[in-house]
Amino acid sequence: MKNPGTSVVLILLFFSVHSKAQTFEKLYQYINPLIGTEKMGHTYPGATAPFGAIQLSPETDTISYELNGKYNGEVYKYCAGYRYEDKTIVGFSSTHFSGTGHSDLGDFLLMPTVGKLQLNPGTASNPDSGYRSRFSHQNEKAEAGYYKVKLDDHNILAEMTATTRTGVHRYTFPKSDQAHIILDLMAGIYNYDGKNVWTYARVENGTTITGYRQTNGWARTRTVYFALTFSKPFKSYGQKNYDGKQVYNGFWRKFDQTKNFPEIAGKNLKLYFDFDTNDNEAIEVKLAISPVSQANALDNLQKETGGLSFDQVKAKTQQDWNKELNKIVIKGAETEKTNFYTAMYHTFINPTTYTDVNGEYKGLDQNIHKAEGFTNYTTFSLWDTYRALHPFFNIIQPKRNNDMVQSMMAHYRQFSMKMLPIWSHYANDNWCMSGYHSVSVVADAIIKGNYTGDPKEALKACVETANKRDYEGIGQYIDLGYIPAEKSGTSVSNTLEYAYDDWAVAQLAKHLGETDIYNQFIKRSENWKNNFDPSIGFMRPRLADGSFKKDFDVLSTHGQGFIEGNSWNYSFFVPQNPDELIKMMGGKKKFALKLDELFTMHLPDEFFADTEDITREGIIGGYVHGNEPAHHVAYFYNWAGQPWKTQSQIRHILEMQYKTTPDGLGGNDDAGQMSAWYILSSLGFYPVAPGSEDYSIGSPAIDHAVLNLENGKTFEIEAINQSPKNVYVQKVLLNGKEISNFTLKHSEIMNGGKLTFYMGSKAKK
Repeated sequence: MKNPGTSVVLILLFFSVHSKAQTFEKLYQYINPLIGTEKMGHTYPGATAPFGAIQLSPETDTISYELNGKYNGEVYKYCAGYRYEDKTIVGFSSTHFSGTGHSDLGDFLLMPTVGKLQLNPGTASNPDSGYRSRFSHQNEKAEAGYYKVKLDDHNILAEMTATTRTGVHRYTFPKSDQAHIILDLMAGIYNYDGKNVWTYARVENGTTITGYRQTNGWARTRTVYFALTFSKPFKSYGQKNYDGKQVYNGFWRKFDQTKNFPEIAGKNLKLYFDFDTNDNEAIEVKLAISPVSQANALDNLQKETGGLSFDQVKAKTQQDWNKELNKIVIKGAETEKTNFYTAMYHTFINPTTYTDVNGEYKGLDQNIHKAEGFTNYTTFSLWDTYRALHPFFNIIQPKRNNDMVQSMMAHYRQFSMKMLPIWSHYANDNWCMSGYHSVSVVADAIIKGNYTGDPKEALKACVETANKRDYEGIGQYIDLGYIPAEKSGTSVSNTLEYAYDDWAVAQLAKHLGETDIYNQFIKRSENWKNNFDPSIGFMRPRLADGSFKKDFDVLSTHGQGFIEGNSWNYSFFVPQNPDELIKMMGGKKKFALKLDELFTMHLPDEFFADTEDITREGIIGGYVHGNEPAHHVAYFYNWAGQPWKTQSQIRHILEMQYKTTPDGLGGNDDAGQMSAWYILSSLGFYPVAPGSEDYSIGSPAIDHAVLNLENGKTFEIEAINQSPKNVYVQKVLLNGKEISNFTLKHSEIMNGGKLTFYMGSKAKK
């Protein structure tokens, strides 16, 4: 299977990259992948490359999504597969989401063991009943592109690293004539009986296995192919099929398929491979994936890791991380660097590469396509990431963001429903959350000059998506200007989010000179007013007859017309027109007082007790930072004429919601959105309304930063006298000229230059 020529080229390339990388600062040392793995952060600690298709990470339990025929709430804790609170590990899987509030994946779980073979994972309360193992955080280490842990029950050191499409395991065994590596094709995250549609494995030779797994989960037509190689031939192998009895079994019964049989298939399979090992003998396992075929998986494996050892792959991937991190070089305290570069790490995990090394991928039409001139991506958690992650990419990863918009357009072209993605994942749309926020990402990229495709086609895709009348109340929204409460349990938040998205479409139409489309959508962008009840000063559900819902609680998140929020947070969701919102709420003074109340009130536990992803740590007053809808709200003080309160609140949020501990995130990282908020706010500005060139200025939390832009220019940020006490901006200069309106433009950043903040301990009013 090896090509010596390819291996030599890869090794030379590795040393070339490694040599060049020495000019970069060693910034990956500040990454702590354990941040966010405790409580509700839902991050994973394992190994991945920047935007990698492989996320090789431990699973700490096998909780089922279903319990007694109903949703099992405990499974929510395992969206990323790993919980810092747990004491056992059941294995190491190749695919994971980072920071999401729903889940899937957990493919191709591997677990090394010694002694009597056990194919049952056992339970956390009785680890000895299965193949899982106890572990200690004292014997665990997580770095960018590297993870290791001691499996105490088996006396095995497990190490992980990864390239873009290949995960590399290294298991160091004790001396044993009963060493095993289990490949569990049943295991998965958010698993339940019937999720596996089909699995297949083929033993190619004494070291190579290929196959695939098809699941019906969050993504209902998801097939992932794999190729696996061992560094040492196994002495024997076998499998167990857990499908149970079925009426028809064909004539495969002529063979004993349980031992040393080279081709196996079924819905629920577990395989094992036996070895004799010497003391401290290491066995490396390389497992590559593909959305297209087993042949492509083998090709991915060979071209990315052929001829490279575990340590060489680790070194190259860590230098790849270093290259990405050096796009922003900051000066600050060690804790600030840990938070900042771990946040950058989390923003550079998702979206994930969904293209094989030969450019092929499976489209939404279930056909094989080739990405011409771009890398195809998936894992678009757009309700979260349109707010700050994609705007951050427009500054620091513009080429990748262009590829991501190209991927969204490919989604649109291939999709039978002719819509841009809502939440896309492995050639599927999961339809999760509300709004059609891909239009914001598309508009923002084009307006900021980061899209190389046809902008008129992109506008057409935005308009068609926004006019999909049979999707989640859009028809009523178009006809009435709001979604009636009788028709939807999230009628208010949907109306507000559609109105913002329509504004983004209008901005794109204006940019392209399409006046008729602009007029249509700028009018629709004012629909938020139809849910504003001036008698109480809050957004409120409205019935089909035009009256407001009578039974209404502004603090409750249940049955009040909002998704993942209450009226207190959503009433400020008019990022596209804060001036008009301020006017409707009684003017700047009253508006600022209302913001004050939001940040200082006490929100009783009962109002978030049943909300899975929010705990007390994610809340400041009544402001819920652990969820996204109010992420822009602290910047609204700038429009209310009290910018010093924006500065104070931003620094308070940065301090309270982001820490360097495993429980250091106040809520789900949400595919990098929480981390992108941290980065931009730490730099001193934030995109309140993506689709505009404008960033709202806050309070920088770093002393100095240099943004190394892809266009070859640099943008320098200096915060003179910045400290935990000196949070107030006394003045801010762009290239020596004072900014008086607390607004920075995207073009001003991309042109290069210097932004200088003068900070002090007293508010400048």
